[in-house]
Amino acid sequence: MTLNAHRKMQLYGALLLLPAALLLTTFAYLPTVTTVINSLFLPGFRGEPAEFVGVENYQVLFDDPTFWQVARNNLIYALGTIPTSIALALGMALFVNGKLPGRGFVRMAYFTPTILPMIAAANIWMFFYAPQIGLFNSLLDSLGIPGVNWLGDPSVALSSVIVMSVWKEAGFFMIFYLAALQSIPPELKEAADLEGTSRWSFFWRVTFPLLMPTTLFVLINALINSVRVVDHLFILTKGGPNNATNLLLYYVYENAFSFFDRTTAATITVVILIVLAVVATLKFTILDRRTHYQ
Repeated sequence: MTLNAHRKMQLYGALLLLPAALLLTTFAYLPTVTTVINSLFLPGFRGEPAEFVGVENYQVLFDDPTFWQVARNNLIYALGTIPTSIALALGMALFVNGKLPGRGFVRMAYFTPTILPMIAAANIWMFFYAPQIGLFNSLLDSLGIPGVNWLGDPSVALSSVIVMSVWKEAGFFMIFYLAALQSIPPELKEAADLEGTSRWSFFWRVTFPLLMPTTLFVLINALINSVRVVDHLFILTKGGPNNATNLLLYYVYENAFSFFDRTTAATITVVILIVLAVVATLKFTILDRRTHYQ
């Protein structure tokens, strides 16, 4: 290949990458840089210029008990949704991957919550959780059990949000597990049957290890989902009662658009980005290598 032809190929490749690079720069890189810069300044008042304060905004944030309560809520939310969603998705995938009547209908039923808009799903669950006429309290009342204020009681409100999130996410993760199960060579199961291997042993020794790349992919997606919760909190609880269901990204929204404290919102956002960056680093440097048996 001549030098001129090589340069044409480089130019051609650069032009192909240009749309994606422009989108990433406009909607990812520039907002990130702007957010980091805003977190290092105090806004000026009455036309005064912004004042550079360095890490002082972070010190104020870390001294704020509400921030730590929200961070604790988000940790509980992640621990409640991530393993439950993954386990339920894997169980559903194993079930619908087998030979059962109406398998296509069952798959559609499992996946239906995923295609519902989050606002619509939140409104449905608000009816389920309604104190007087809600479905859950009506069922409890029929059994002679006093009703529960599912979204108004601080001791159960976050758990109620977790249940709804698991219902919404499990079907989405099931699709990835189902695709992974169908990619496993059937010869492995045939060989295991010839040797008299039990289903449980085959699952733990063959199926589950081969699903580890998919599990890691689903785990990262579930982790990201656990820190970007805004819409259904806005419908169900608005972070209440008494910040019992307030999570990090909703706290960012609240500071930016309810309290008009853009500096605090930017500071919290940078903290979230740092945590996600650490997780991504661990994923690419440690987990990927071990998961793919390299």
